[in-house]
Amino acid sequence: MEVSRSGYYKWLGRDASQRAIDREKLQELVAKAHAEHPSHGYRWIAAFIRIGGFSAGDSSVYKAFRVLGIRSETKHQPHYKPRKTKDKYPNLIFTTWETVDRPRQVIVSDMTAFHVWIFYFELTLYFDVFTKQIVSYTFGERRGDRMQYITGLQKVLDILAGEGCTEPVVLHTDQGSVYASVAYNDLIREKNISRSMSRAGKPTDNPVNESLNGWIKEELFMDFHLGECRSRDEVVKVVADYVEFYNARRPSYALHYDTPDNYYRRYKRGELEKRDTFANRTLSETPKFVEKRKKNKG
Repeated sequence: MEVSRSGYYKWLGRDASQRAIDREKLQELVAKAHAEHPSHGYRWIAAFIRIGGFSAGDSSVYKAFRVLGIRSETKHQPHYKPRKTKDKYPNLIFTTWETVDRPRQVIVSDMTAFHVWIFYFELTLYFDVFTKQIVSYTFGERRGDRMQYITGLQKVLDILAGEGCTEPVVLHTDQGSVYASVAYNDLIREKNISRSMSRAGKPTDNPVNESLNGWIKEELFMDFHLGECRSRDEVVKVVADYVEFYNARRPSYALHYDTPDNYYRRYKRGELEKRDTFANRTLSETPKFVEKRKKNKG
């Protein structure tokens, strides 16, 4: 340890510092106060000790709680129940979004709401995960209007039919009541489409839609001045102009700054490497950052 013998014994025999004495005194007071008032936490105990004339900060009392291994008590003990499975459809993606390897393989949908002047709108979007294209979009002007979802899905089905898409498609959504409804899912009952849903209360199960919704709303208001519209027709035109810009002219970082429409065309022309990663994906409920942390520790 590179400490001389004389220095070690000098340190060993020295008197306790005032700081150490105060710390021991505080721990005694905390233990006594907790024994008398076990229902209170460290902030209340700290205030109680200060009223008694001893200077004690909340953080110091918190540390004393940790050292003494004590915590406030209550007769209302929490009861944790295992999560009940309510998912109508399984999650077929989880953290494997990067394995999507062709257009129209996975389409995601979500709704974002916004106010413009005196108007309220709900915008339902359908995205292609591979190309990042907005495949379809629809407006709703009433809260919870289910027709915007169904109309948007019908547009997607028409586009798939028009493109002659015969390969399997995964449609991923959250557990919204419309997405889970019979009327919505009846539209795809006879189609080559598999339903996938995020788990309840897990928006991170649909990161593609969550992040794109945020960017789109930001650009609509900041770059396309959506907030300056004063009529429904103006709002509809601005959104239509934005969707055209987004698909045809907006460079996407995820596509190495190509545009969604051109990326789709390049795939169809055979200019992009064909992979087979989605079929071999390994589903896991554990988030990627947790898996990475465990791998680094291991």
